[in-house]
Amino acid sequence: QVQLVESGGGLVQPGGSLRLSCAASTTMFRITAMGWYRQAPGKQREFVASITTGGSIRYADSVKGRLTISRDNAKSTLYLQMNSLKPEDTAVYYCNAVGAFNGRNYWGQGTQVTVSS
Repeated sequence: QVQLVESGGGLVQPGGSLRLSCAASTTMFRITAMGWYRQAPGKQREFVASITTGGSIRYADSVKGRLTISRDNAKSTLYLQMNSLKPEDTAVYYCNAVGAFNGRNYWGQGTQVTVSS
């Protein structure tokens, strides 16, 4: 079982920055890919970014050049640096991890990001 706890959300003005963190309850040895997803009110959850154990990174087109995903294996923590934020980035952001041995998807509880003036 893998537990994920997100933090770092909040209210920020357009053009501002936030850094989200996701702490995993297990060592990164037990996790393969990790990623961030988001869900805006009235919309389906969508992919934002992902990073594999080997360091391969993918981004949704809507966030390329503004959001940066990274992971610190020693701290079992995933990050999402968010710059040049736009109102359309407003959503609940969820951390995701895939178990290395069972292939299961694990989710955090989500953290709210609101971009508004």
